[in-house]
Amino acid sequence: MKTKAYFNWSSGKDSALALYRALNRFDIKALLTVIDSTNNRIPMHGTNLDLLKAQSQSIGIPLVTCDINTEYSEDKYKISLQEIIDKFKSQEISTALFGDIHLLELKIGREEKCRQAGLKTDFPLWNNSPQELLHEFIDSGFKAIITCIDGCVLDKTFVGRMIDYDFINDLPDGVDICGENGEYHSFVFDGPIFKEPVPCHLDPVSYKEYPCQDLKQNTGFWYIDIYNAP
Repeated sequence: MKTKAYFNWSSGKDSALALYRALNRFDIKALLTVIDSTNNRIPMHGTNLDLLKAQSQSIGIPLVTCDINTEYSEDKYKISLQEIIDKFKSQEISTALFGDIHLLELKIGREEKCRQAGLKTDFPLWNNSPQELLHEFIDSGFKAIITCIDGCVLDKTFVGRMIDYDFINDLPDGVDICGENGEYHSFVFDGPIFKEPVPCHLDPVSYKEYPCQDLKQNTGFWYIDIYNAP
C-alpha cells in the first residue's frame, strides 16, 4: 500500500516533474498551494486561482489553498498552515512532498517545519542534475510557459516563451537552468500527469518592482498574465 501524502504545488515545471515521479511511490491526496487572498494568486509566480483549479481538475487531485495576505503575520500564517496539516493528518496523510532541487538551506527549513508538525518529507528531484531534470521534463511531454522572470538576469523576451530546447540554448551563462535562484517561474498546462491540456490565453507583458533589503534598492520582474480560456 502506498503512503498517503500531499504535494506542495507551485503550478510550475519543478512541481509537475516531482509530482510525476512521486505518483509511482505515493498516494497523493491533495495539492497544497499558498494563495495571496488580496488577488487570488500565488505570490511571485502570479498564477491565479482559476488556473490552479483547472490544473487540479485535469490532474485529478484536489486543490487545497492556504490563504494569506499582506496583513498576515508569520504567526498567523503558521496557525493557518497548521490547521490544514492537522486536517491532513486526520486523513492519515503522513508525508509532505516538495519539488526543490538543490537549495540546501531551504530543504533543511522545510524538513524542520514538517518534523515539528509531525510529518515526514520527500523531495523527488533532490540533488539531481538541473540540466538532466529539464531535459526529462521536455522529453516526458510536459508543456510550460514562462510567466515571470527576474529582470536583473533575463530580458523581457523570455516571458511568455515555452520551455523547450531553444529556451535552454538561449539562457545566458550563469543562470540556473531550472531557475532555482528565482531567475524565472513557469506555468505547466499539459503533460503526462494531465488528463487534458489546461486551456489558457496570454495577456500583455507587464513590469513590477519590489523592494530588496539586501541590495538596498528595488528589483524588477517581468510578468505575463495567463487566464483560463473557456
